[in-house]
Amino acid sequence: MDLTHAREYAQKAMPQVIDDLRTLVGHSSIAFPGFPREPMDAIAEDLLAMFRRAGVEGVRLLDLGEGAYPSIFAEIPGPEGSPVVTLYAHYDVQPAPEGQGWTTDPWTLTEKEDGRLYGRGAADDKSGVVAHLATLAAFDGKPPVTVRLVIEGEEETGSHIEEYVENHAEDFRSDVFVVADSGNQRVGAPALTTGLRGDVSVTVTIRTIESALHSGLFGGAAPDALVAMVQLLSSMYDEHGATVIEGLDSYRWPEGEDIDEADFRASAAVLGGVELSGTGHLASRLWSRPAATVIGIDAPPVAGASNIVIPEATARVSVRIVPGSDPKAQLDAVETHLREHAPRGVQLEIGDVKLFGAWQAPQGGPVTQLAEQCLGDAFGAPCTSHGSGGSIPLVQVLLDTSPGSEAILWGAEDEEKARIHGPDESVDPKELEDLVVAQILLLSRLGEQKA
Repeated sequence: MDLTHAREYAQKAMPQVIDDLRTLVGHSSIAFPGFPREPMDAIAEDLLAMFRRAGVEGVRLLDLGEGAYPSIFAEIPGPEGSPVVTLYAHYDVQPAPEGQGWTTDPWTLTEKEDGRLYGRGAADDKSGVVAHLATLAAFDGKPPVTVRLVIEGEEETGSHIEEYVENHAEDFRSDVFVVADSGNQRVGAPALTTGLRGDVSVTVTIRTIESALHSGLFGGAAPDALVAMVQLLSSMYDEHGATVIEGLDSYRWPEGEDIDEADFRASAAVLGGVELSGTGHLASRLWSRPAATVIGIDAPPVAGASNIVIPEATARVSVRIVPGSDPKAQLDAVETHLREHAPRGVQLEIGDVKLFGAWQAPQGGPVTQLAEQCLGDAFGAPCTSHGSGGSIPLVQVLLDTSPGSEAILWGAEDEEKARIHGPDESVDPKELEDLVVAQILLLSRLGEQKA
């Protein structure tokens, strides 16, 4: 399908695309522990029906084992000798708690005056799901390449699919993996994501005394676990807020791909007068330097606080690691730092370890170059490349099944306004339309080649 016909199709398909997105956003498909399973099962059934409507007759659920949420899977044969392309996205979403600051119902797709569509998952990553749905529907079940479809249900939490892929590698081998779980830095400015940071996460517990003590009688000499935790966590940063854990890998992102600081401050909604963390090249701070984040602390809440010396404190630490790094070596560096900087002989326990590897696209890959052309044609502007501080653990696992394959990361989750994981998450319908055009072009042009 050429550009003209791909554009005509996408424009006509957008009402259905938005309607499908409305249905998916209506499911509170949260895979985190403690949330109900019913919305996950319900959205999976809707997805099966949607892809069958798009001509994908053999679509089915993958059983990933006890306690796992299913993935949607299908294989659609293309012409003999054509490349094999896997389309990936995920249907699970982050929670949207009442206190997060939403101005609309997060589980109702809502169009505002700015034309954007608001709702949890509207961008991350139900936009990717409906983009794949519309792309396959364009070929009415007869794509120009062999397509493998993978729609995951646990990307935002601990996933079971990586192990499943490793144990069933033959079902996932492909020449190209198209991951629609990214986006442009700015609306209308097409860009491929060419690097992802990985993640090392640990839970740290400090214990100092057997039980809580009166802070007047014992404070000043009895060791407070929460104070010790604050001191330990602060050791991970310098005076500028940069992560300074010894032994973590770091490098400088190419100079020509820096980020405008004013644009970043606006996108991140940084409050007036507040300085950014770190120093130097902003792109490097976000894409090729490690970044430690304290994502949770267990301590007495302010409401109901009493005058005590605290005996135990727990924190969850997430450290984003750079492309090209060894996750196990980075974990060793994090654990070594925490143990060596634990103050005054406190009892320290480190557990609940999770590792997600980083990824970086090879330079000059032929499919990557073709994808840049397709994205540029679809958006009507030159295509650039950028990194991402986020992690998609499955990308490298998929690539490992198919030596010599390439991964294409793109999507409708613009970094300018989408606010993924935060309140008032949204997607720009034009970004979504242009993504569908780009994907149709990529499959069509790959179909003109022989595997």
